[in-house]
Amino acid sequence: MAKQKSNNPTQKPRQRGKAASKPTVGDWIEGARLRTLPLAIVPIVLGTASAVAAVPGEFHWLRALGALVVALALQIGVNFSNDYSDGIRGTDDYRVGPPRLTGSGRVNPKVVRNVAFVFFGIAAAAGLALTIVTQQWWLLAVGAVAILAAWFYTGGKRPYGYAGLGEVFVFIFFGLVATLGTVYVQILTVPQSAWLLAVAAGLFSCAVLMVNNIRDRDTDTLAGKRTLATRLSLRGSRIFFAAFALLPFVITLIYGLLYPNAFFALFALLLVVPSVIITCTSEVAKDLILALKLVSIGALIWALLMAFGLWFPAFV
Repeated sequence: MAKQKSNNPTQKPRQRGKAASKPTVGDWIEGARLRTLPLAIVPIVLGTASAVAAVPGEFHWLRALGALVVALALQIGVNFSNDYSDGIRGTDDYRVGPPRLTGSGRVNPKVVRNVAFVFFGIAAAAGLALTIVTQQWWLLAVGAVAILAAWFYTGGKRPYGYAGLGEVFVFIFFGLVATLGTVYVQILTVPQSAWLLAVAAGLFSCAVLMVNNIRDRDTDTLAGKRTLATRLSLRGSRIFFAAFALLPFVITLIYGLLYPNAFFALFALLLVVPSVIITCTSEVAKDLILALKLVSIGALIWALLMAFGLWFPAFV
């Protein structure tokens, strides 16, 4: 396999709009970046499990479903938003992977932007429904901040994703806010035990973003996109990724002391450990995409097994 292109200042950007074919359904699905969607499901699973463990019998499946719609719509919305913003900035001109919708010139940038807005609107509508049901009107402010954070990750004049703060965003919103928010809309309180689960969800999201940015490290440098991975050395980026991906399993050991069946979540290491090995030993883009998929699916399996452990603490 050919290695990912190095940071070579003579590398020429991809030409846009040249012999561009019309986008297919598959292109739009690729634009939604389905490999990242398990990260939107993880906090909902963990938050719901935490709510049931704290108040047995208080399982509000419609509220859980509403929280899932919010999380999925936000994740897809931010993916299309990134496609649009990176495309119009020219960042994706240096991509070595599959071309994006905007960067390839196959779709009018405004169309991609409007698709992002549609998904942000879906998230807002589902969030409004949850607010009405719970009568907790302050949740509207939380939702508005989440949507603004999703847009300004790569959008606006000074996107914070270009300043190395992307991991902060995903940790807060796809970890803490999504998990604790899911707990709250179901039992209208946040038990202390839910915080560790929220931290774990955030760490997994950071891991996926980090390996993605390690893959794009050289090309982001050429494009002037200063992610955390470009600010750190390659070795430093790999260390951070390993920490993000493996620290949730320390949390597993803590929960296992009270919920013995939570130890089953350690089986997710069968996917996460290979992702760490790949990321720490390969610079090939295709390998790093595999590592991204492994840690993303591993995070979801971890969340499902942790939920099982919380709902059924031990076999008696």
